[in-house]
Amino acid sequence: MKKAVVFVFIVLFVLTCSLAAAALLKVGDKAPDFSLKDQNGKIVKLSNFAAENKSNVVLYFYPKDFTSGCTAEACSFRDNYAAFIKKGAVIIGVSFDSDESHVKFAKVNKLPYSLISDPKGVLGKKYGVPKFMGIMSDRVTFVIDKKGVIKYVFQSVKDATKHVENALKELDKL
Repeated sequence: MKKAVVFVFIVLFVLTCSLAAAALLKVGDKAPDFSLKDQNGKIVKLSNFAAENKSNVVLYFYPKDFTSGCTAEACSFRDNYAAFIKKGAVIIGVSFDSDESHVKFAKVNKLPYSLISDPKGVLGKKYGVPKFMGIMSDRVTFVIDKKGVIKYVFQSVKDATKHVENALKELDKL
């Protein structure tokens, strides 16, 4: 009985923490700027892509490197990389994983785009990305136009590769 009470308490605590997160940003919101290193040590700054109408940005948050759904999503972005470039977009992936994990994940899966480590969820919090199971980032994709405005938001943990398909369709509208 005591174990059941403790378990219920933990579940309620995790749910409360998840619900206390900021609201997910929506279409029309200005995308919060950031300046963080990617897996190669290169500084990735969102506002640089808006400078001189340089590029649209597909910013996707995912739960964990090397899990089946996240690997499928990352590889789907990789397999469609040329289509994103042709549509004038860059891809940036974000998770709680360490820089070291991102280096390995990108190398094993031959990912040609930036992965950013957000171990404390600071960037996710700016975008209102909820925590999945209270411990890792949920799966959310933002399409951000060249002016830094969010034009599309898709949230689904289960439909990992749908994020890529939907982002490509949304880029056609920009």
